[in-house]
Amino acid sequence: MTKLIAALIIVAVLYGGWELFFYWEKVKNEEETQKKHAVAEALVGDQLSGVPYQLDTSLRAAEAQGAASLRNWLKAYGDKIQDPRKAWVQLDYCVLISREDPAEARRIFADVKNRTQPSSPVWPRIKHLAKTYE
Repeated sequence: MTKLIAALIIVAVLYGGWELFFYWEKVKNEEETQKKHAVAEALVGDQLSGVPYQLDTSLRAAEAQGAASLRNWLKAYGDKIQDPRKAWVQLDYCVLISREDPAEARRIFADVKNRTQPSSPVWPRIKHLAKTYE
């Protein structure tokens, strides 16, 4: 009987150690993820890749002129730019049109969110805007 109790205690200690190991790994991964997101939050859209240098000046001009100009720029050049910069520009556009056309802003936000991976540098901004557009 004492051998059975000793065996159960050993099994319980090993199981507890195993669970503690997995918990420690989970906490460590969460800390690394938070550090990566903190770095990404400090990111500015101009630092992202995806816009050819020929279109950069026209993008800046369109952003300065407002929502209508940015919409026209996205229609004209949207297929020539790539993520993550495309997602960032579309999120800028969502913010600009959110008062005039909230349904369109929600649609664009959903499109950006569906195609963006959690590892993307744009993901923290998506999480920040999610409460507004979902």
